[in-house]
Amino acid sequence: MASAVHLKKLPQDRIPTWKEILNTDHFNRLTYKDLGRIIYRGTDEEGNKVFSLGRGTSKVLIPCLKNLITILYNEYGFNEKIIFSNMTPTVTFPMTIGGFLSRGLGIDFLGVPLLVIGAQQSYRKVVEVVKYTKECAKTLNDPVLVL
Repeated sequence: MASAVHLKKLPQDRIPTWKEILNTDHFNRLTYKDLGRIIYRGTDEEGNKVFSLGRGTSKVLIPCLKNLITILYNEYGFNEKIIFSNMTPTVTFPMTIGGFLSRGLGIDFLGVPLLVIGAQQSYRKVVEVVKYTKECAKTLNDPVLVL
């Protein structure tokens, strides 16, 4: 959902409808096999490529990637700037339960409504994090920033 906000596929000035949320690319379509997979979502108006990464409950994935990117930057001339924007604080309890019911157990008739309700509850916070991330991108000097 955050990448859709970032790419202006969802509104920033209001909470989206159920239909808008359900029609968002990849909303409730990823599986546990997608954890750790880097997924290209599009390019924003500033020319920044936007990706998403499902890390699940891993505490080591982002520090590992930060270390790898720093090595590539320092040792091999990699010159892209990377921001990892943690969206975990925007995940509500209904989203957690809804995701487990829908993706984990295949009980969509219970899980999907909880996911959408949770997405609507957290939406303003998602927009704030996306705006903050975009502002940080404009002034980033280091090769990697973890927000």
